[in-house]
Amino acid sequence: MTTNRISVTVNGTDYSADVEPRLLLIHLLRDVLDLTGTHLGCDTSSCGACTILLNGRSLKSCTMFAVQADGADITTVEGLASDGKYHAVQEGFWQKHGLQCGFCTPGMMISAVQLLDRNPDPDEGEIRTAIRGNLCRCTGYHNIVEAIRYAAANRNTGAMSGGKQ
Repeated sequence: MTTNRISVTVNGTDYSADVEPRLLLIHLLRDVLDLTGTHLGCDTSSCGACTILLNGRSLKSCTMFAVQADGADITTVEGLASDGKYHAVQEGFWQKHGLQCGFCTPGMMISAVQLLDRNPDPDEGEIRTAIRGNLCRCTGYHNIVEAIRYAAANRNTGAMSGGKQ
């Protein structure tokens, strides 16, 4: 079996691994690096549960081989919190009940982070456009949109207090 040595930075930590050329990035994250916050939903890039940030851009990690990420800087949902404090998007999902079963939530949060990095004050239409590649089977998206609006309004206060107000 042929393997390739790759190096990636995930959530600020450097990793190296020998991977088969056909290993998908989602499987590197979940099965090799044991970062299971990113979910594998459809395997066809339709649901968005596997969305991560790769060099600052959102990407569905089920559509990319791990070897293609060699040298990349990756952020997963585990990397959003900082110093024990929630990211504004995480706080928004908590405060505004932006999840039900939680399966789509990591991908939704990552898409929201990219949106807010590009547009710190999006309107409802811009939010809905930004998350259109992420499917939620439990909600009507109203609370997800409200969670992202909350995050936009509160993001300049820095990382949130982990739920304490």
